[in-house]
Formats: sequence, C-alpha cells, structure tokens
Amino acid sequence: MSFIASAADAAYALVRPLVHASDGEAAHNLTLNALQPLPRARRALTSPVLATDLAGLHFPNPVGLAPGFDKDARAAHAMPHFGFGFVEVGTLTPLPQEGNPRPRLFRLVEDRAVINRMGFNNGGQARAADRIACLRRYGLPVPLGINIGANKDSADRIADYAKGTAAMAPLADYLTVNISSPNTPGLRALQDKGALEALLDGVAAAQPKGAAKPVFLKVAPDLEPADIDDIVAVAFAKGLAAVIVSNTTIARPVLASRHGGEAGGLSGAPLAELALQRVRDFRAASGGKLPLIAAGGIGSAEQAWQRIRAGASLVQIYSAMVYEGPGLAARIAHGLEKLAARDGFARVSDAVGTASGS
Repeated sequence: MSFIASAADAAYALVRPLVHASDGEAAHNLTLNALQPLPRARRALTSPVLATDLAGLHFPNPVGLAPGFDKDARAAHAMPHFGFGFVEVGTLTPLPQEGNPRPRLFRLVEDRAVINRMGFNNGGQARAADRIACLRRYGLPVPLGINIGANKDSADRIADYAKGTAAMAPLADYLTVNISSPNTPGLRALQDKGALEALLDGVAAAQPKGAAKPVFLKVAPDLEPADIDDIVAVAFAKGLAAVIVSNTTIARPVLASRHGGEAGGLSGAPLAELALQRVRDFRAASGGKLPLIAAGGIGSAEQAWQRIRAGASLVQIYSAMVYEGPGLAARIAHGLEKLAARDGFARVSDAVGTASGS
C-alpha cells in the first residue's frame, strides 16, 4: 500500500466513531474536501498478475472506484493513491440538479450497508468537464470512466444521454450509461428492450466521429430472467463494451438497523449475494461472451475473487469503504494476487468465469 493509503487508513480508524456519529452526506463532503488538495497520482498499483485489458483499455489492476463517490470529479486525480486501478466519476447530468430532499443518505451500521436516495445530485456536465479537462492535460495513471444520466425533469431522457455522450465522451476513457438508479422516477423503464435500443442508438449517434469511446451499461440487480435475456441481446446488437452488474437494490432483506425502512437504493453487505447471482445470470445468458464488471456488496478480496470467478473482468467498490476504510482497494488488489497464486492462476484475468461453467 502507498504511504497515503496507509496513513489514510490509520487516520480513519481514529476518527471513524466521530464520522459515523455525523450525518452521512456531511461526512462524505468533508472526505471530498480532504481529498481534493492531495497531489495528482503519478503511478498506479499494478503487477503482471493484476494487469487487465478490457474494451481496448489497459487497467493496472481490476479494482475500480464506483460512481457516486466522486460525482463531480473533484477527487479523481488522487484516487490511484489508494490502490484503485480505474476511477469512474458521476453520475453527471446535462444540467446541474440538487437531487432529492435531505436527509437522503443513511448508514446502516449494524448491517454494514448504506441506503441512499440522492437523485443524481451533481453540478452538471459543463462544470465537471472543466475539471476533467484539466486532469487530462496532466494525465492519470488509470482509466477514467464518466457515468452519465438524465435530468429528473427532462422531457426527453434519451436526448439527455445523447447530450451527455457528446459532452463527456471526448474526455472519457469509457462512458457508462446509467439507467439503473432507483432514485429518479421512471429511469429504470429505460432497461426495457425497445427503450434501451433507442437509447443506445442515440448514444452511438452522439459519439465523437472517428473517436468513439467504449460504452458500458449499468443495470439494476432487480431484474427478471427475461429482462436479462433482453439486455444481453441488445448489448450484442448495439456493440456494448461491457455491462456493470449492478446498481443498488430496492429489495429489502431482513435488516437490523433502524434505517432499514428508508426509501432508496440499498448497497453494501446485504447486496452481496444478489449482485453475485446477477453476475452469474448475465454470464450464463451471454455464454460468457459479454464482458462484465461487478459492483455491489464487495468488501474483501475473497468477495472480489468470487465475482471474478463468476465472470466479472473488473470489480468496483464504494459503500464498503465506509466501514473498511480508504485503503480497501489496495488491500483487495494485493489480496487478489495471493488468491490467484493460491488457486493456480498466473494472472487474475485468467480466472474470469472459471467457476461459472461457461
């Protein structure tokens, strides 16, 4: 682990009781304020065992930062210090929006989980674009993904995704089309086959001429088998580079926290089994031919390894850092090296899908 990651973990262990006693959103904003002045990372945590190629991109290691942590690209420059092999910012909408009323972020400490109903709060694509353009001028040692969404009050959400593509693709290594948030009413309807086809056609038409970027699709875990089959068929037909499985869930397993009944998307440990099963489902539905990225409930190297063995080429984390500290990505990456050696794989990428039967 880097000095910055180790120091941050040590500091977090000391202040965690105070952080957890404070409002979740306020604590998150304080974290971003603390990260923003850090120097730009110049190196990434990597090794021949960890390095992974996907969608024409080179990932120094397969552990990424999920969107939502750094919506407005304020801290992306610093995140490789903490062991991340790629960083995804957003969700960014064409126009700034406040999001849903507060409180809208809840820690479920007893469950090692989070419920949020943020509602795509962000400063808009134009403001983030200025920061990302500056970052691009100076370089980043890991791929940068930009997650795009639609404004809540938009009269034409497909047009919003086209606008986001035109504005952000020139700055991104890859784009993520996020139609899976439960906190923007009606957004998940874009996962329906006909709507998804129209959406991806609009995204493709808005790509930079001669310089199109890989497009990833982020889906919900709350899908039926027929939904998965339809999404896979559309992904192949429209040339999607990967599917991210998955966003937060609206399901409610038995939870111990007093916040367990709050509306919004549930993430963290209780999502782990559902999200793992969805990786298996997408792997099976695609015959192992559609690249997958796993997110949701990953809090250890063993859990990340399980997703990789199930069919994911990359993994993303966010909520688990609330409980495990900022050095979690580095610990997972180092742990994956050991697990690959334990199970007889020369590279982590060699293990993708080896437990799936396809």
